[in-house]
Amino acid sequence: MLAASLLLPLLQLLIIGYAFGGKIQGVPVALVDLDRGPEAVRLREKFHAVEANARTFRVLSEESLDEALRLTREGVVGATIVIPEDYSRRVTQGNRPKLGLVLDNTDPFVVTTLTQKMAELLDAANRPEIEPRYLSRVSLEVVEIFPYVEYIQYLLPGIITLATFFCVLIGGGILYIDDKVRGIHEAYLVSPISKLQLLLGMHVAGVLKGAFAGSVVTFVGVLLAGVGDVLTFSTIVLIFGFTLLVSSSFVSLISLLMVRVDDPVVPRVVIGFLNTLLFFPSGAVYPTSSFPNWLQWIAKFDPFTYSVDGFRAVLLKRVGFTAILDDILILAAITIVCFSGVLLLFQRKL
Repeated sequence: MLAASLLLPLLQLLIIGYAFGGKIQGVPVALVDLDRGPEAVRLREKFHAVEANARTFRVLSEESLDEALRLTREGVVGATIVIPEDYSRRVTQGNRPKLGLVLDNTDPFVVTTLTQKMAELLDAANRPEIEPRYLSRVSLEVVEIFPYVEYIQYLLPGIITLATFFCVLIGGGILYIDDKVRGIHEAYLVSPISKLQLLLGMHVAGVLKGAFAGSVVTFVGVLLAGVGDVLTFSTIVLIFGFTLLVSSSFVSLISLLMVRVDDPVVPRVVIGFLNTLLFFPSGAVYPTSSFPNWLQWIAKFDPFTYSVDGFRAVLLKRVGFTAILDDILILAAITIVCFSGVLLLFQRKL
């Protein structure tokens, strides 16, 4: 407890201090050049200059507008920049040239940053080396691909994840150690069932507890956040299945951490550490693109990251199974790896 009291505030200072309000960088942006004229080339050079210097976004060239919009809708890229077919001709003629910016507006912080950076870039593009008598400026048409997202809606996926995690941590990790202390484990440690059956029983029990908590918070949360219309039959089935997988990954992780623990104080100390280490770097409250590199690496191995991303895609972007397939595969891999570790380390003794 003394070590936790000394280390936890420092960990919170380090994690929370870098997880909020940082400069957003490295947002992937699809660029569709339908013009390919000289002025379009000049504009693309400016995009790559921003990528190399300010590093606000990473430019991914796409040939197909439909494919770029699909990537934007599924959250693979943060926005799509469209250079229209007649862009170079309009610039040359001074005929009100325009660019298109299609935004994934489920992340208000990224939207604000990209819009501001695009405005700065167009100011630079509109500043000629020799000032003409009449200046025709390039304008930007911004399209938000989803309805307006309030911050309570942005925060909802993280709250669902946190509720699932706390139920697993309290109903799995802490209860597991308390059962050891009270001697309840003796009853089933001497039973004729195999170690695999025993662990699967505890795992399924923890998964059902976590999934129940996550489902309740989901249904209440979408009503409080004003997105209750998302709850169609297919979405409910997808959300419940995804909640089961999220809960399974958390149960496996907590079980692996507690499998050799006997001291009832340890899981209570672990709560504070895991809450800070897993929740804040996940992008639940602020985009991971604003994190320093070392914190982004933590986010890559954080199961919260993929839970938040999956719930956000289903509830706010209203996409289907294929859009969250990567999140599903990673959470499934975490479950398999951690459960295998539990199976290896578990001992049939008090």
